[in-house]
Amino acid sequence: MEILPSTQSINNLSSKEEMDRADMANVDMDPDVARRLFEEGATLVLLGVPQGTELGIDYKSWQVGPRFRGVKMIPPGLHFLHYCSANPPQCGGEIGPKTGLFLTLKPREVLLANWDPKEEDLNFSASQNEEEVSQIRANLRDLDPFLGPYPYEVMRKWVSLTDRLTQEVANELQPLSGRVCAFSDVIPELQLKHTKDREEQNLPRNDTACQSMKEGLDKLPRMKQREGTELRFSHIPRQTYPPGATPAQITQCSLDLSYALETLLEKHHKLQPLNVLGELQFAFVCFLIGNVYEGFEHWKRLLALLCRSEDSMRSRKDLYLGLIAVLYHQLGEIPPDFFVDIVSQNNFLTSTLQDFFQFAIGPGVDSTLRKRAEKFKAHVTKKFSWDFDTDLEDCAPVVVELPEGVTLD
Repeated sequence: MEILPSTQSINNLSSKEEMDRADMANVDMDPDVARRLFEEGATLVLLGVPQGTELGIDYKSWQVGPRFRGVKMIPPGLHFLHYCSANPPQCGGEIGPKTGLFLTLKPREVLLANWDPKEEDLNFSASQNEEEVSQIRANLRDLDPFLGPYPYEVMRKWVSLTDRLTQEVANELQPLSGRVCAFSDVIPELQLKHTKDREEQNLPRNDTACQSMKEGLDKLPRMKQREGTELRFSHIPRQTYPPGATPAQITQCSLDLSYALETLLEKHHKLQPLNVLGELQFAFVCFLIGNVYEGFEHWKRLLALLCRSEDSMRSRKDLYLGLIAVLYHQLGEIPPDFFVDIVSQNNFLTSTLQDFFQFAIGPGVDSTLRKRAEKFKAHVTKKFSWDFDTDLEDCAPVVVELPEGVTLD
């Protein structure tokens, strides 16, 4: 699924003078800012990218033209480069799955990559060759007409979606391969190339007709994600209560998930607890821009954990003030009916935020956080027409009195 601005074509102009004028005209920014980015901005030199490839940086993508050689005037900081290979028009022109990677660029940095046609991926190994990078840097003026300017008009939105995400957090979360892929790279758990291999594992033969759906499913190979390609999200505890908890404590920890949240923070973000907000942003960007469904699932689970941790809300004011700011910008990027379950018609986000707002007005919550939560609730209610004031008693368990003489074993 693609949730990005419409693609544009990067067919760069043929002369340096024309390119300068185009930069100033097409990039919606102050001329002084444009000049400063031209002098101080980073440059991505991407050689050999096939025409028709969909390539983007941060919140915008284009269809690559025949003269494309990279992107210039990139503001220093964290960015998400993403691309999809495409078949030639004569072969149908289909777009492949998206691949992306997080990069932190320094002022005036030049990063060099070559397109690998076999892997249909960008190879950045040339950036380790100082002599080659120095040669590219010396020839940047000649290369300039073939470089598209960074889409500065999306910079503010990009920063609002990643202001809590550092390169350190991104490095810890993205796969060891360095690539965030829309589709998992999977391989069989067992290499069963021959009938005897299946017999040794007590699995049904493939050369006999299936008598049932179950038998057919049993014949399919069990798949696993290729090592090094997995997103490395924090583990959200399944057990929400401490070892040896009493029944009353188990019930309490099921209603207030603070124990599970504190366990996650202690294990994954002990030195910088606020980095969990960076993880929330990382998961959201992976889904929204990278088209990674796993990112959406983790975002939902992590958000539910944060919103349903009442005790943590009392003790971690800064974390929850930051959460409100992160959610404010994220919710502006997704249509309000996106979270509605097709089958049950339940809206995951309204129920999650309802718990959050309920806890935020509870005793012991900092007054600043309470006021900010009330303003956020009013904003979301107005923007999406969501009802957060439905009586929570409607969702309470119903106590049923058994007829006289009837007992439960």
